Amino acid sequence: MEKLCAVIGFTKDMVDKLLTKKEAIQCSGKIYSEEHRRKFDIRNDIFRVEKHLMNNGKLILTINRIPMVEWFKEQFDKLRQGLRKTEESRKSRGFKL
Repeated sequence: MEKLCAVIGFTKDMVDKLLTKKEAIQCSGKIYSEEHRRKFDIRNDIFRVEKHLMNNGKLILTINRIPMVEWFKEQFDKLRQGLRKTEESRKSRGFKL
């Protein structure tokens, strides 16, 4: 979990609060996703380490009560949908003579 927090871009103090003190942290900025190989913006989002619902012994990092993996997928889908809209608007201009 500590390595995951470091990859995302958390500082030592943030990791300490999450893992040692078991406190939730609220922050803004950018976090990195290895799966999507890009940074995503966060604005006053709440990070918390919680027990996995299916596997009681496993811990997961949540963002606004959503598991981090799911949150990254949602953000990536939103980004792709935004890109599709701009491509469609470019294609629908018609022919120029």
